[in-house]
Amino acid sequence: MPKLLPIITSHQGSGGRSALTCRFRCGDACFNEVPNTSDNEYVGDVIAGALSRRSMMRAAAVVTVATAAGSAVIAGPGVSEAAAAAPEGRTAGKSKGARGLRFAPVAPNTTDAVTVPTGYEQNVVIRWGEPILRGAPAFDPDKQTAKAQAGQFGYNNDFLSLLPLRGEHGRQLLVANHEYTDEVLMFKGYDPQNPTREQVEIAWAAHGLSVVVVEGERKSGALRAVSRHHLNRRLTATSRFRLTGPVAGSPLVRTKADPRGTTVLGTLNNCAGGTTPWGTTLHGEENFNQYFANAAKVTDPTAAARLKRYGVSGEASERKWERFDDRFDLAKEPNEANRFGWVVELDPYDPDSTPRKRTALGRFKHEAAQPRLTHDGRPVVYMGDDEKFDYFYKFVSSKRVAKGKSRAAHEHNLTLLDEGTLYVAKLTGDSPASEIDGKGTLPQDGEFDGSGTWIPLATAGPGGKAVSHVEGMTAEEVYVFTRLAGDKVGATKMDRPEDIEPSPHTGKVYVALTNNSDRGKAGKAGADEANPRNLNKHGQILELTERRNRAEATTFAWSLFLVAGDPNDPSTYFAGFPKDRVSPISCPDNVTFDPHGNLWISTDGNQLGSHDGLFGVATRGERRGELKQFLTMPKGAETCGPLVQDRRVVVAVQHPGEIDGASAEKPASAWPDGPGKIVRPSVVSVWRADGRDIGV
Repeated sequence: MPKLLPIITSHQGSGGRSALTCRFRCGDACFNEVPNTSDNEYVGDVIAGALSRRSMMRAAAVVTVATAAGSAVIAGPGVSEAAAAAPEGRTAGKSKGARGLRFAPVAPNTTDAVTVPTGYEQNVVIRWGEPILRGAPAFDPDKQTAKAQAGQFGYNNDFLSLLPLRGEHGRQLLVANHEYTDEVLMFKGYDPQNPTREQVEIAWAAHGLSVVVVEGERKSGALRAVSRHHLNRRLTATSRFRLTGPVAGSPLVRTKADPRGTTVLGTLNNCAGGTTPWGTTLHGEENFNQYFANAAKVTDPTAAARLKRYGVSGEASERKWERFDDRFDLAKEPNEANRFGWVVELDPYDPDSTPRKRTALGRFKHEAAQPRLTHDGRPVVYMGDDEKFDYFYKFVSSKRVAKGKSRAAHEHNLTLLDEGTLYVAKLTGDSPASEIDGKGTLPQDGEFDGSGTWIPLATAGPGGKAVSHVEGMTAEEVYVFTRLAGDKVGATKMDRPEDIEPSPHTGKVYVALTNNSDRGKAGKAGADEANPRNLNKHGQILELTERRNRAEATTFAWSLFLVAGDPNDPSTYFAGFPKDRVSPISCPDNVTFDPHGNLWISTDGNQLGSHDGLFGVATRGERRGELKQFLTMPKGAETCGPLVQDRRVVVAVQHPGEIDGASAEKPASAWPDGPGKIVRPSVVSVWRADGRDIGV
């Protein structure tokens, strides 16, 4: 058994996150009562009974090969001697790796840096606080103001999108989410019990979205931000957003400040997202619950139950925003929380446009929203609800994408996500429940797999009219309280469904299930075939194939593509690829595809002792399941927003230095600017030093 790095001290039960991260990122969601108390089936139980006989045969073949070759000696944490000694572009000392993955894997480590493969270089594209709008000053950590931050790159960058910029050679449009703020690391002398108005307003301005033009260097893969470009934009917690679709104008979203229920100030906790074929970006509002105070003072039992299902609880909020704006006080504005938890659509090419919150896509803790087109050109959006024991969804539009660059086509495409049907997934394993032991043991058929059904929840039509498919709930209730609708129809409880990405090459859909330390605990759902391990620390990735590979299908087949963890752990699985030739991986979060069809996975909360990182894995061919680590993060940081282009990998380094005991006065990391400098979340570009394509 190889020796992995010592487990990093973390907030027990939260994966590998520090208590500081749990506190500011999600309001200690892992330590509060699980919001889903329904009796719906748990996907872990589904998975545990679904490993197929052919997977066992593949596993047996791996054992045979390993026995014939002799036991591998591990040279580094979770990396075999053969892999560690392999020359650049080789795997396990034998042959070239999958195209796009031909690099020497980075070994697990705890270095305070972005560590990349030999032969690769990197640069910081943009840091928190760098000016992007005209008139914004240079960043000064000791002289921060809300006005300055509103013109500067925001905090804790997450989802990234790079869009073409016609007519400006070498330039692209970078769109970034800013998920949350960590005031302890932002402000010297910060008092959590008594934040100042200026600190609160700076935090409001540091949330939201950034749009900034970036320019590539001619002789490298480096990217540089172009400050003060006319397309650059900041959207914050006080910018205007428009509610569209079936909930716009509903009594459930009306407030004193917005009696019409159509205009929302701000977007909060934007995690991952997606890029549409018609040139817009989608942004998921995730852990919005933590920003609202005084849920405990809500006395109406129905309203209280709805808040509880979304994890909105307690009295004072962590950041105390309710002291400075009544909309964050549920005792004064009980509907304000209903105006968050949506997917936001942004037109990054129009700096004067008002972003739209698309209510037809449902309200929950959106991790991401990635579209795919049906055969007749209608968008389908896949979405995960990032909470223990919650569900994953899809939306099928009833309208086709208009082709061309005309204004009429553009205006039409900005209505695509207001009309269509919202579905939730129910999975069934194909193995007997008795074969799912909660330890990740493959069932007798050798594979965790099965079938599934998309259950319709509601259909939105023209003019905001909608029909509910859930007994006892109106359409507006289905959209605003989508979790409750999923409970009612028996959706399958998952292990924190995060990013969901359809392959642009095969159409198969990949669901990142990060972890679930509560599975199998007393009173909680146990393992199933789709979620086959109790006390699941490391997570898994599910591969979904729509019937006839049609995105609009209402049934699908599924299998576990990857069961994460130490490859020497018998419960792990890498699509049948030899486990002595893969990198260890824990807690998959965001995913993307490279030009060759490989899936790239960023991690959040590594439980194997290493820092979080970015991994590439082949999804097709004889090397399917070959997984290699491409980079690791600095101390305390999470890998976010990965983008993999032909000659460039771009990642968001989120919450560096967010380690228990750290503060602005006592930083736990020296990244990115060295000792004595404030730690700053940033975007990083990585490229091959020889100028060739990534991994070929």
